[in-house]
Amino acid sequence: MALAEIQDAVAKAETKAGRAPGSVRLIAVSKVQPLERVEAVLEQGHRLFGENRVQEAQAKWPDFTSRYDGVELHLIGPLQSNKARTAMELFDAIHTLDRPKLATTLARLAQEMGKCPELMIQVNTGEEPQKAGILPADADGFIAEARALDLPVTGLMCIPPVEEEPALHFALLAKIAERNGLRELSMGMSSDFETAIALGATYVRVGSAIFGERSAV
Repeated sequence: MALAEIQDAVAKAETKAGRAPGSVRLIAVSKVQPLERVEAVLEQGHRLFGENRVQEAQAKWPDFTSRYDGVELHLIGPLQSNKARTAMELFDAIHTLDRPKLATTLARLAQEMGKCPELMIQVNTGEEPQKAGILPADADGFIAEARALDLPVTGLMCIPPVEEEPALHFALLAKIAERNGLRELSMGMSSDFETAIALGATYVRVGSAIFGERSAV
């Protein structure tokens, strides 16, 4: 699929779910994509992109943002505390706040820098031991903890287990967000974004369906 086809599919999913047009934002996941593919999507007018690694984004995006107005960059991969300052300078939003130590680091840096990107808390809805994220049972407490640090937490993010029905995980994430008064839900990827939209996603993260298969891991 191309960008226009994905945009059309998002719009149709919004309509089918009774959502307002434009209520779901499409993040083009540009991690490990060749620069010419990323530039081709920029040339089509898309401005919201997601990257997994701070170092890769640091090498790739300053040139693009100097040449294209209105670019918005979101970190959708894990963030090490020692890269937090760079991430806060580079990204408009971080979707992967996933542990108390990182929350404390971001709060300290926000005080020093006088600014902080929009933050979303990653919830490990499948309780997978190999996956980052706050466990569902701990989510309410962690949200309160982050708010007490004056962090701008606006929503939640999840990546459902590959072998499980994603709708169950999207519904769980939406329930946690609703009871905590959080408006943003970052959920849904190339294979399941229409299901995510039906269950309240405000951000969907689509990579290969826009750019083609990635050239590296």
